[in-house]
Amino acid sequence: MAPRLQLEKAAWRWTETVPPEAVTQEHIEAAYRVGLEPCQRGVLSFPRVMDGPPWCWSCRRNCRGNPNCLVGIGEHVWLGEIDENSFHNIDDPNCETRRGGTSNAFVGLTNLGATCYVNTFLQMWFLNLELRQALYLCSSNERAVGESIPKDRDYEPQTICEHLQYLFALLQNSKRRYIDPSGFVKALGLDTGQQQDAQEFSKLFMSLLEDTLSKQKNPDVRNIVQKQFCGEYAYVTVCNQCGRESKLVSKFYELELNIQGHKQLTDCITEFLKEEKLEGDNRYFCETCQSKQNATRKIRLLSLPCTLNLQLMRFVFDRQTGHKKKLNTYIGFSELLDMEPFMEQKNGVYVYELSAVLIHRGVSAYSGHYIAHVKDPQTGEWYKFNDEDIEKMEGKKLQLGIEEDLAEPSKSQTRKPKCGKGTHCSRNAYMLVYRLQTREKSLTVEVPAFLQELVERDNCKFEEWCNEMAEMRKQSVARGKIKHEEVKELYQRLPAEAGSPYDFISLEWLQKWLDESTPPKPIDNTACLCSHGKLHPDKICIMKRISEYVADFFYRRYGGGPRLNVKALCKDCVVERCRILRLKNQLNEDYKTVTNLLKITVKGSDGFWVGKASLRSWRQLALEQLNEQDEDAEHSNGKLNGNAPNKDEANEEKREEEEELNFNEDIVCPHGDLCISENERRVVSKEAWKKLKQYFPKAPEFPNNKECCSQCKILEREGEENEALHKMMASEQKTSLQNLFHDKCRPCLGNWPQETDELYIVSQFFVEEWRKFVSRRPTRCSPVSSLGNSALLCPHGGLMFTYASMTKEDSKLIALIWPSEWERIQKLFVVDHVVKITRTRAAGEPESALYSSEPQLCPECREGLLCQQQRDLREYTQATIYIHKVVDNKKVMKDAAPELNVSSSEAEEEREENKPEGEQDPDFNQIMHAFSVAPFDQNLSINGKILSDDTATLGSLGVIPESVILLKMPEEGFKGENLPLPPVTEAHADFSSASPVL
Repeated sequence: MAPRLQLEKAAWRWTETVPPEAVTQEHIEAAYRVGLEPCQRGVLSFPRVMDGPPWCWSCRRNCRGNPNCLVGIGEHVWLGEIDENSFHNIDDPNCETRRGGTSNAFVGLTNLGATCYVNTFLQMWFLNLELRQALYLCSSNERAVGESIPKDRDYEPQTICEHLQYLFALLQNSKRRYIDPSGFVKALGLDTGQQQDAQEFSKLFMSLLEDTLSKQKNPDVRNIVQKQFCGEYAYVTVCNQCGRESKLVSKFYELELNIQGHKQLTDCITEFLKEEKLEGDNRYFCETCQSKQNATRKIRLLSLPCTLNLQLMRFVFDRQTGHKKKLNTYIGFSELLDMEPFMEQKNGVYVYELSAVLIHRGVSAYSGHYIAHVKDPQTGEWYKFNDEDIEKMEGKKLQLGIEEDLAEPSKSQTRKPKCGKGTHCSRNAYMLVYRLQTREKSLTVEVPAFLQELVERDNCKFEEWCNEMAEMRKQSVARGKIKHEEVKELYQRLPAEAGSPYDFISLEWLQKWLDESTPPKPIDNTACLCSHGKLHPDKICIMKRISEYVADFFYRRYGGGPRLNVKALCKDCVVERCRILRLKNQLNEDYKTVTNLLKITVKGSDGFWVGKASLRSWRQLALEQLNEQDEDAEHSNGKLNGNAPNKDEANEEKREEEEELNFNEDIVCPHGDLCISENERRVVSKEAWKKLKQYFPKAPEFPNNKECCSQCKILEREGEENEALHKMMASEQKTSLQNLFHDKCRPCLGNWPQETDELYIVSQFFVEEWRKFVSRRPTRCSPVSSLGNSALLCPHGGLMFTYASMTKEDSKLIALIWPSEWERIQKLFVVDHVVKITRTRAAGEPESALYSSEPQLCPECREGLLCQQQRDLREYTQATIYIHKVVDNKKVMKDAAPELNVSSSEAEEEREENKPEGEQDPDFNQIMHAFSVAPFDQNLSINGKILSDDTATLGSLGVIPESVILLKMPEEGFKGENLPLPPVTEAHADFSSASPVL
């Protein structure tokens, strides 16, 4: 048995020998466990109790069953060695300071949400010293180069160049560990929460920067982008017939290299420059030959820039899925790249050395994380730039190992190829940057004076913030030390000595008092009070007994109440619990006694009526009733600190309990008297009833000479009379309308009977309800009294159906009645409206006839009904549309037709613009997944009409539930590619209300 249960049992063990009327103060204190020994820290103790020594097994954790155990409530923080960091939650400003000063280390950039791709390019461009120096020399329209910024206003960059200037100056000389690039990102209009295509960003930004710098007067600034990043190549086409060479020269800022099917960077470059044959339909028109001729075309590199950007095309379009995907292919590349073999002119210097590797970590093209490995051009050391964090590589070597390990979580990972000295392999590198090898000394870039002044302003603000944070930490530590000594002293005086005054206080409040992170609120003991306004005995497990001295201190400083001292021990609750526990122990003996008493036959009028169901379960009911006090204490008093159960939930539980019958309530009639059914009750002796009343003092009491409920007798007699009446009515109606009941010899409008010119109409619903009453036991169903023909009429009193519709689709809603049957119906039921169809035959033309209705048709309401039916047809919620695949103009069918389930979403509909009812937009992209046919290859039609409008809806296309759409498949395999489509012939998908049609 757990220690807590042992302590609970020991606290009430005295109830086995002490009756409720003999309870004393000693017994009350035992119930509240006042006499238990307090536990010692780290020592197994054996608290003494009145009857036996149950013990706490571990005093390193708090003993919930012992109110005198004050171990493990959070005191270890205050009794151990002082840790100054525990006195505050203020970050150390030293952690926000640039490491190693402004001369040794680099500065990171804050990730604003999904801007890691921007950070990688900024760090790479910052370490391009020529670009940085040119940007520093850039002047604005409002300020000349070197002109200082007034101190009385904050500097706000206006152009992209000014943003880069200021950002690069901060990266160079700021004292911060990382810089916030939000101004630069905002100036570009980028969405910080959406990750963009990094390669596309690089192209667009270089174009923007070149266009912005083209307005500068200084040629070193105006041409810096072209000098650093711009090269030239030519598209050369040679006619095979005459040998004429056509050349188109073009500039490039980066080479886009296909990596699919390649393992080495040089292979990718070779493929980029490979010769292409122009033959067949793709022949070249030669101006010399004046005709189309076979030719060859290739790219020739004419000149290369100082900084060679190589884009590895890892993100490609997947034609099967219609989305981009990432190629996680290993590509090998060397630290030195000789481009001379690829050049048209071989007499230049074309040896490049690796200066940066941009990495995309992740398996998807739409998510992941970007980092950059960049080489410091001044020291030759490699650094990894990961947003705010910067890591220096050991030994001036590029290390890509950990980035490759985090790339692909699948079990079947491609084994990494072996790399020789000076070479690397990566499946995540998407851009390689090479710098032209030179023996010149690295450029030294100084921050201009006006920018340095701005940086120093920011550094001053940062230092002020650091000093302010340091002072706040210092003050928090001083306050913490004072509180530490105070708490330490109070905790030592917290235990209540034997015989000394004491108070009870909640364990949760004590824990919050010892928890520095949550300032304690005023003490609130209302949740642990019993119905008598004192401490509930069942709450002792969440309370602690403390000395009066410490309690006085708590109430003076924090306030609250009510105070729970020795006067708060509730004698009434203890006495009641004593009575219940003794009844529980006595229950089994009383059950045997009552069982024997029930065997005795009661004579005369000395007995009492008891329900048979109550007698069968009285022991269980008694046990549940004895346990109700524990449950009531939990629900009525709730938990501490306002966690009481919701009032609505408590009321609901109370109503459910009230619905359950208590003891002997099974023989109580609805009028609160003795029920009339003697089969549900029996007579028990006075002795048995006395025993039962001990457990159920509030049970209804009925002596055996008690008369049954007079009202129930009257109702029983009336019910018997009504049953007889209903049976008679059912028999009479069935006899009068035999054919209608059995659905025999019924007239039909499509084949009008010759023997009559009039037929009456009633609702089919009336006929079905009447048959239920007649066919089943009439006592179970109420009799049908009225025809209810108003359901067939519009609000204007006109008929809602035409003669033609009543012969077809509306025939299920009506029932035709013979004139003879109508006469009997008028006698048996209340007729609210007479509805009939009359046939009028022209004289001399017996075969031609006119049909008229009474009342006449209401055209307006009839048209409204038809419109509503059409709208219902276009209600696509959980509707089905079938897709048939067509190959060679023949349908491919299987046992079960492929289908698309259409379902609408109310939430999505609310976000859409107002559309006519039924105008739902289906997602035909699901056909792509079902048949492996991309949207741009789908040829869909319905009833010969091609579905080609991407913005159309189902309603506008005339597609209703149960429609069949034909899908004509494209030819197997893409032209020029060996990519056959799988032979899928059926599909199933869900449509949402806000998806495009195609």
